[in-house]
Amino acid sequence: MTNPGTVSASQSANNAINPDGDGSGATKPPWLRVKAPQRERIGAVADLLLDLKLNTVCQEASCPNIGECFAGGTATFLIMGPGCTRACPYCDIDFDKSVRALDASEPERLGEAVARLGLRHVVITSVNRDDLADGGASQFVACIEQVRQRSPLTTIELLIPDFCGNWDALAAVMAGAPEVLNHNIETVPRLYRQARPQGIYARSLELLQRVRQHWPRTYTKSGLMAGLGERDDEILAVMADLRRHQVDIVTIGQYLSPGPRHLPVNRFVTPEQFDSFRDHGERELGFLQVVSTPLTRSSYHAGEVQRLMKEFPR
Repeated sequence: MTNPGTVSASQSANNAINPDGDGSGATKPPWLRVKAPQRERIGAVADLLLDLKLNTVCQEASCPNIGECFAGGTATFLIMGPGCTRACPYCDIDFDKSVRALDASEPERLGEAVARLGLRHVVITSVNRDDLADGGASQFVACIEQVRQRSPLTTIELLIPDFCGNWDALAAVMAGAPEVLNHNIETVPRLYRQARPQGIYARSLELLQRVRQHWPRTYTKSGLMAGLGERDDEILAVMADLRRHQVDIVTIGQYLSPGPRHLPVNRFVTPEQFDSFRDHGERELGFLQVVSTPLTRSSYHAGEVQRLMKEFPR
């Protein structure tokens, strides 16, 4: 779910719209049941994205919030896709390890969409592009430039991959001065080999800390899924790690398996436990914001960053 006037990137694709199951046979509890989106609720934004030939995480990842977000004039921009060079077993985005040229017109079309939707805050994410020397950093930069040119008052959030630890690529992206830099930690370190085999927990933490240290005016953000087999204390430990690495904003949401070939849901975390994660993160650890609900995805309430920027200016 997102705020009106915001284009958001969902937490790495892990959702299904099926109102009764999670995609792998498990039955959802009542707090996770959502209505399937109706055409009249999603049509306007979907038509614009189709017209401009833009990919969205909302559609590629079958996000359960698509009806609400599209009805509010919001969507997810997914650049350099739709195929991803990594095959994380929780993710519903197609795997494609082939070498592919970047679409030079994509940044201009994205900038046009932001202008036509009149967005106050935009979030831009991407698939992993390990086939590219810079991991696609140049495409992020081009998208920032087009948004700035067409919508100079729009604040920008980037949800980036780890660039395989290429810190020059990170520096190139940060030269565009996004207001928020988001990189999802995804899960607890014990489950990385199972859920995120090409990711490195320490590398993701280092990326986030580098942003905060070298570009201190940018707000840093990360997100993780609950329900993959982690314990509550492990989620709290990850939150503590993120705060030690100077992350400002955290999102936590329920993992929903896309289908039987993906990792199954290990447990459904209650709304009360999500509330507990939020309270601990904000009151005990000192995050500027913790968004923690069963249906939270990584850019849920993304537009609230403008409030945070006023309350905690840099």
